[in-house]
Amino acid sequence: MRRLAKTAVLAAWLLITVFPLYWILVTSLKPKSEIFSMPLRYWPSRVTFEHYRELFEFADFGTYLVNSLLVSLAAAAAVTAIGVLGGYTLARFSFPGRGALMLAFLVTQMIPLFIALGPLYLLMSDLDLLNRLAGLMLVYVAMLVPFSTVIMRGFYERIPVALEEAAQVDGASRLAAMVRVVIPVMLPGIAATYIFAFVQCWNELFLAITFIDSEDAKTIPVAMNSFITQYDIDWGSMAAATVVSVIPTLVMFAAIRRYIVEGLTAGAVKG
Repeated sequence: MRRLAKTAVLAAWLLITVFPLYWILVTSLKPKSEIFSMPLRYWPSRVTFEHYRELFEFADFGTYLVNSLLVSLAAAAAVTAIGVLGGYTLARFSFPGRGALMLAFLVTQMIPLFIALGPLYLLMSDLDLLNRLAGLMLVYVAMLVPFSTVIMRGFYERIPVALEEAAQVDGASRLAAMVRVVIPVMLPGIAATYIFAFVQCWNELFLAITFIDSEDAKTIPVAMNSFITQYDIDWGSMAAATVVSVIPTLVMFAAIRRYIVEGLTAGAVKG
């Protein structure tokens, strides 16, 4: 009975978790006349791809998708690279102000973003970075580097210093020991940091809608926000855009999962 109760609870939780995703998918496949039809249809009477066709034929969603991919991939790579170096510095070196720097990194995560929005907008305008993907990448990197550095520091502190010291005894420099010994063991942490940064950039709306107004530079969250008008919401296109926007994230998780497994294996061999 206890096993049956656990199974029932897990099944109910799975249903609650999966049903919204299922409903978004079904809504994207329904004709417009059936989206709010009563009684509710849990599967369309006629599957249609008109909402997906409208996305790419009339809304230029392909451009928005490419923009989001460029911004998210590049910004996440920059954040991860800076976090790898910064986290190593904070974990392996003692210097005056290290504690204050860590505290500053954590405090910045508690400050509401809209407080700095005005000065940041003026700075972006002076640098001629408004309506530019490079400007949006720069803002994302600045926003995510502190927390990513703290995350990487935590992963470094779990790795024994003896691994690097053994490599240095064999003649490797500190940089070579870091690249050849520590980084392979750190692959799970690097993958986790990259996923965190990618998802944050991919889903971010507030900064994107503030700094991007040009159709050629819009990202997916900004484009999806345009489906909400003063008097109506295009639920069909919104659902189709949601389904399309989830696919790159799923692919990213599937790709990173392989590297996480490789990193765990490398760590076991190194240890």
